[in-house]
Amino acid sequence: MRDPYEVLGVSRQASSDEVKKAFRKLAKTWHPDQNKDPKAKERFAEINAAYEIVGDAGKRGQFDRGEIDAEGKPRFQGFEGFRPGAGGGAGAGGFEGFSFNFGRGARVDPADIFGDVFGDVGGGTRTGRRTRAAPRGADVEAEITLTLKEAVQGGNRRLVLPNGREVEMTVPIGVTDGKVMRLKGLGEPSTFGGEHGDAHLTIRIAPHERFTVDGKLLRARLPVALEDAVLGGKVRVPTLDGEVEMTIPAMTNSGRSLRLRGKGLPAKDGPGDLIVTVEITLPPEADPELDELMRKRRASKG
Repeated sequence: MRDPYEVLGVSRQASSDEVKKAFRKLAKTWHPDQNKDPKAKERFAEINAAYEIVGDAGKRGQFDRGEIDAEGKPRFQGFEGFRPGAGGGAGAGGFEGFSFNFGRGARVDPADIFGDVFGDVGGGTRTGRRTRAAPRGADVEAEITLTLKEAVQGGNRRLVLPNGREVEMTVPIGVTDGKVMRLKGLGEPSTFGGEHGDAHLTIRIAPHERFTVDGKLLRARLPVALEDAVLGGKVRVPTLDGEVEMTIPAMTNSGRSLRLRGKGLPAKDGPGDLIVTVEITLPPEADPELDELMRKRRASKG
């Protein structure tokens, strides 16, 4: 197999994030279900095998130190203390006429040595006494857009992933915009019979006609009549649970923000707040009394 860094197209100094990004891009490009090139399956298998080495910190270090080769197999360095054997018969594992001496009275069959170092042939790939798991399938990335009501109430949603799999997922109550959910085992299958990859699902909340989502906060603009802004008083404010009453202080300017605690999005650490921004509204038609009052006020400033 080629150098795994060359297969993934990254340098030996590449960070783990750069390696992962390169692998995902190549796996998506060369997956046999997406790419009809006759060599796609072979190329995809090569990419997976390379990522198994470079994508694992331990194996990457072993490869960089020359302890394992590009297939993850230990590099045989030889054994001290061996001498040609006197016998002319075939030795175990195809090594004729050799015995291995590890001290007085200790003679070890070469088959045992090479079994420990390289693992048994058949029944899966082994490294020493440990079985090396088959590489898992590639992960897939997807987005789902929820209404604000769906995000607040949670529930079940059906969706089709980029790999064509149709699944039903449970939306947690109070999920926030930008949250990434991991759907285990719903990614690409492994070409080598290993575990399926995962699906990483990013939550997006669709714009709402009245509220803007800001983390677990909700923001809204509140029209307030001129007389209420000047004199203060009680006004009705819409929330996710229906309208509530809120007191507007006297002489409230347009653009001032007021907070309704606990009226934002639900969350594990407690609900967020609703931030309402005052917008002063003028009468829809001319008002003689208001006109006269404003003229007097203007004159007093002149």
